[in-house]
Amino acid sequence: MAPRLNRRVLLGGAVALASAGTAMAQDRRMTAYKTPWCGCCDGWVAHMRAAGWTVDVVERDDLAPIRARYGVPDRYAGCHTAVVGAYAVEGHVPASDVARLLRDRPQALALAAPGMPAGSPGMEAAGNEPYVTLLIDRRGQATVFGRHNGA
Repeated sequence: MAPRLNRRVLLGGAVALASAGTAMAQDRRMTAYKTPWCGCCDGWVAHMRAAGWTVDVVERDDLAPIRARYGVPDRYAGCHTAVVGAYAVEGHVPASDVARLLRDRPQALALAAPGMPAGSPGMEAAGNEPYVTLLIDRRGQATVFGRHNGA
């Protein structure tokens, strides 16, 4: 005799899968704050979109208040600040690091690629040099999150 399947359990599993898919789609949306005159920020936004992210761009003349709102110390500043979920993403952080951040969900405020590292996404025309991305904790301290060789 074949086992009887509980229809509610099967439907509950389908709902759970649909919910997980919705959460994944929400995780792929971010808001990027940039200045109107920065072309390399546009390059970074294009990199994120090419990697499957939905990026809403908001232009501001001064990004210091945005960094302050999300707890990113000025010493880790880049030329744009994105917000994805509970995290800030400061500067030219690769899409793969942002995906890892959301997958691992560490106790932190932000990821940062301070300055404008040559060879990072959006900065490919500046050359090619190794750079790191930093994970910034709630005390404003940073640890290396990713190491990259540039473009």
